[in-house]
Amino acid sequence: MSDSAAPNPQADADRLEAAADQAIAACGGDVRDALKALIVANEYLESEVCELMQAVSHAYARGRFKPYNG
Repeated sequence: MSDSAAPNPQADADRLEAAADQAIAACGGDVRDALKALIVANEYLESEVCELMQAVSHAYARGRFKPYNG
């Protein structure tokens, strides 16, 4: 999606509905199992973000990154 593209709430809603349907189908139609799987996936992604933030912080502290001055 480009910056000049107008927001399309209906397309977003349709995409979310399709993603929800896929998650539920992947869990054999059990909504509770789909929710638990998504919570586990989210926790995993949060831990990955934390690890990446730490890696970037260590690299910055070692002078591997310079501040952007425009």
